[in-house]
Amino acid sequence: MNLLSIGGSDPSSGAGIQSDIKTYSKLDTHCLTVITAITSQNTSNFGRVEPVSKKILENQLESIITDFKIDGIKIGMVYNSEIIKTLYLHLKKLKIPIVVDPVIKSTTGGMLIEKSAIIDFKKFIIPLATVITPNKFEAEILTKMKINSKNMPEKIAKTIQKMGAKNVVITGIKIKNKKVSDFVLEKKKRYYIIDEEISKINRGSGCIHSASVLYSIVKNKNIKKSLEFAKKITLNSIKNSKKIGKGIVVTNMSEYNEIRLLNSINEFSKIKNIYKNIPECQTNFVYSKQKPKSIKEILGISGRIVKAGEKIIVAGDLEYGGSKHVATALLVVNKKYSKIQSAINLKYKNETISKIKKFKLTTYDYDRNQEPQNVKNKGSTIEWGIKNAIKNSKKPPDIIYHKGDFGKEPMIIVFAETPDAVVKKILKII
Repeated sequence: MNLLSIGGSDPSSGAGIQSDIKTYSKLDTHCLTVITAITSQNTSNFGRVEPVSKKILENQLESIITDFKIDGIKIGMVYNSEIIKTLYLHLKKLKIPIVVDPVIKSTTGGMLIEKSAIIDFKKFIIPLATVITPNKFEAEILTKMKINSKNMPEKIAKTIQKMGAKNVVITGIKIKNKKVSDFVLEKKKRYYIIDEEISKINRGSGCIHSASVLYSIVKNKNIKKSLEFAKKITLNSIKNSKKIGKGIVVTNMSEYNEIRLLNSINEFSKIKNIYKNIPECQTNFVYSKQKPKSIKEILGISGRIVKAGEKIIVAGDLEYGGSKHVATALLVVNKKYSKIQSAINLKYKNETISKIKKFKLTTYDYDRNQEPQNVKNKGSTIEWGIKNAIKNSKKPPDIIYHKGDFGKEPMIIVFAETPDAVVKKILKII
């Protein structure tokens, strides 16, 4: 996947082009770049802006467009009317997703667009947008309306949509009970994406959000799923913020494995009635590094995925070594079948086993009644059981299960090469 980032250079790498390069690198995606302006800024202060000339901007665009297959474009800082009009002329005929992040002011106070250019931004850049991602402040500047009880987010979003954007998401609208929401207006849908509020001033969260939106739209083609994915990635990056300089902390994205597992946990949690498939011992979802040597090289949830009525809650954070039992099962399978890198445990149900047989998934089982006493005493039941299940196997397992023992809950474990492949198998069998 080749994604083009168009925006300003930030020497501190907290935002702008440098932030996008870091984001796409973590998402295992190649980042092409076109620089519109050079800024001097750090984590404490904003210095100067020097826009690039029309000639060098055109040369950058032509060099990229003529040589690469571009799958999507993100537009950030554009600064002046000349840059805006030049971009419009080169991009208006492209039939690929474009995400517009209307950066107006940096976190450290610098203006990222000339006030006189905002009219041309609305006229030429907003109509290019497959999705536009203003925060509350930016949406108010673009519409000249305050979001309040009179002007609800939907009214503001409709005003922006009338400027030409296909889909509008206004981020960072605070609501009660320490929650923050993004209001989304698609062509025929309107909804909120609500999550926890993280009271931490940071640099780069808007860049990570818009970059992640583009990545997910190109990959998944679904606006809502893309926005939910980007929201999770962004919140996680804020939680992991680091104090690199003397001023504001800089957002820090997780590694690719964490992002991939986080996304799949999110998809798993949305499966209808999934709470019915959480066992009494609860669930863990794991993803390993290549050829892990121990469970410390397997990513899992430090707590578990737990039932709360008819909902499920992820209790804990993603950590290497965060799971013991499911990670041990994966470790044993991976030693024989190195492509199997992800697993999850589910409640044992006869109807699930029937569906597994119906879809002819590769299935193995073991009998805990045959477990030797010395294994029970050592507490290495999982390792013994999985080894026995695949001892004479010729194909990697989709499923391994056991029917329990006295005081021991029966269990199904689903295996696959990746977390998203695990979720696809779950959707078949439940």
